[in-house]
Amino acid sequence: MEDNSISLNKYISSTGICSRREADQWIEAGRVAINGQVAQKGNRVFEKDKVTIDGKALRNSPKLVYVALNKPPGITCTTDLKDRDNIIDFVNHPQRIFPIGRLDKASSGLILLTNDGDIVNEILRVENNNEKEYIVKVDRPITPIFIQKMSKGLPILGTMTKPCVIEQKGKFIFKIILTQGLNRQIRRMCEYLDYKVVTLKRIRIMNILLDDLKVGTWRDLTNKELQELKFNLAQKDNQKH
Repeated sequence: MEDNSISLNKYISSTGICSRREADQWIEAGRVAINGQVAQKGNRVFEKDKVTIDGKALRNSPKLVYVALNKPPGITCTTDLKDRDNIIDFVNHPQRIFPIGRLDKASSGLILLTNDGDIVNEILRVENNNEKEYIVKVDRPITPIFIQKMSKGLPILGTMTKPCVIEQKGKFIFKIILTQGLNRQIRRMCEYLDYKVVTLKRIRIMNILLDDLKVGTWRDLTNKELQELKFNLAQKDNQKH
């Protein structure tokens, strides 16, 4: 019966070994088999099927983990363990987890890590317009023109940034709420207006707040945070259908 099955990439990501996107890459590379037969993208897994990667059976799903880290500057948001400053070794979690999105190496603040491949896709999906909030310090005094131009959108990376909420918090400091995640977006927007970012700290992802979490430390998300996060993602998913 079709309703007793699950898509192969979702099945693999649900074990916490990788995201769905990585699972698709493994399938395309011929590393995945179902009941001894090399799998293809789009295959589905039924209850008694045996899925292997590189000939090794997938382990049962570990307990799902959701972590909030206050990332210090100098740590790279990569799972590549060859990078000496990689975030995985820095957190040193007992389970295999991976970051949801990125914060550049020079930036600090909130980043989420998990072994739940499904929630990674939902949070990163561009059309979901999930809010991320930052406190930014720049190298010269902020003007009303700067605030106006930043909020309306600027041409970077061959596109216009989406309108965003921005508020001056001090002579050199502003708060900004983005709903997109272009590469080094805030830094590039500031550079376009001849400002240089001195410090950049993310303080919120959707309903998850950095609050007083100390730099370099992490904590598990609370049940309330997780329920609200999943509810918000489900609401956005429903709006699309």
